[in-house]
Amino acid sequence: MSLRSPLGRALGAGSAKEGVHHWWSQRLSAVALVPLSIWFVVSMLSLPSHDYAMVTAWMEQGWTPVFLILFVLTAAWHSHLGVRVVVEDYVHNSGTKSLALALVAFLHVVIAVAGVFAILKVAFGGAA
Repeated sequence: MSLRSPLGRALGAGSAKEGVHHWWSQRLSAVALVPLSIWFVVSMLSLPSHDYAMVTAWMEQGWTPVFLILFVLTAAWHSHLGVRVVVEDYVHNSGTKSLALALVAFLHVVIAVAGVFAILKVAFGGAA
C-alpha cells in the first residue's frame, strides 16, 4: 500500500504516446467521410430509379467505382477505429480483450475486401 495519491503516482510517468495517432486517424477518416457521404447521397438521389439495372449502370460509369471503393475503405477504417476504442475501454479481461480486438480487425478486413470485390465485379461487368 502506498501513501501517494493517484495524481502523485501518475505525475512523471509520461504519456503512453499512442493515443494521439489513433485520435488523429479517427478524425481524419471522419473528415474524409463527409465529402464521400455527400457524394454518395447526392449520386443516389440523382438516379431516376433505384432498380438493379440502373444502379449497376451507375456503378460502371467513369470515376464512380473509385469513389465507391474510397467510401467503403474509409468507412471500414473509421468503423474499425471506433469499435476498437469501445473494446479497449469496456472489455477488462486481457485475454477476452485480445480476442475481441483480433475478431474486430478480422471482421473489418473481411467487410472491406468484400465491399471492394463487389464494386470491382460490378464495375467490370461481372455482375449477372
